[in-house]
Amino acid sequence: MLTETCVSNLTCFCCHLALNITAVQQYLETLHKHNGDAVDNSVETVEESLAGTDTEENGGGGCLKLFTNWPLMSAITLYCIFSLQDVAYAETFSLWAVSDRSFGGLSFTTTDVGNVLAMSGLFLFLYQMLIYPFLAKTVDHITLVRAVALLTLPVLASYPFFPSLSGFGLMVVVNCASFLKNTFSVTTITVFNILMNEAVTQDVRAAANGIAVTLMSISKAVAPAVAGIIFSWAQRRQTAAFLPGDHLVFFILNIFTFIGFVFTFRPFFVRGSAKH
Repeated sequence: MLTETCVSNLTCFCCHLALNITAVQQYLETLHKHNGDAVDNSVETVEESLAGTDTEENGGGGCLKLFTNWPLMSAITLYCIFSLQDVAYAETFSLWAVSDRSFGGLSFTTTDVGNVLAMSGLFLFLYQMLIYPFLAKTVDHITLVRAVALLTLPVLASYPFFPSLSGFGLMVVVNCASFLKNTFSVTTITVFNILMNEAVTQDVRAAANGIAVTLMSISKAVAPAVAGIIFSWAQRRQTAAFLPGDHLVFFILNIFTFIGFVFTFRPFFVRGSAKH
């Protein structure tokens, strides 16, 4: 048990490390995409730049101006929606997997759940290191988010039908579904980190990321309570005619996904194009 716990923790650590490395790489690319421009490093230019920045911040309300930056705020809103859905799924998955089959669960042991999450983390690490950088360079960021959101819908909709499987086939299907769902979530979160940084200039990126992380943390704090309420409600609907049992849980998760997908279009989402 101790070995399995260590492997799971190590896999999660590697997964988060890969996410951070990929996000930093993409951030540096956006930061230096004008490398061909000439740079004047004279003292006079630096002083003028600093003076202009101070004047703009003092006259424009500083960080408060960020709340009027709609490309930034729309990206943060979508970031929060997908983060809430991701955490709600993570909370629901374990509860659903260990539930008895009579309640629509998989009757997994905690070891089985740990093995699924460990395998998902391992493949997610490989995806972040080998596949995502290629996708980020060949597919437009917001198009990638839309594609991922659409692919998430059938994946989540298939979960309530997993209890009809058993044995090795069940483990393969659950591992594949878990990997796909986590891959979609990490892709979305990484993309919105990039879009938020593209929406502001370099001198206010720290403040913008602070606002984004604060609002995202609030969303993630609410998500477990929301997931618990929905899961408890679903357990009392095992014989309902419409969306019985866990069908309700994954349907509501898909609602959040669909809302996020719709909000990626105009007029809600506006792509930022701040000069760096």
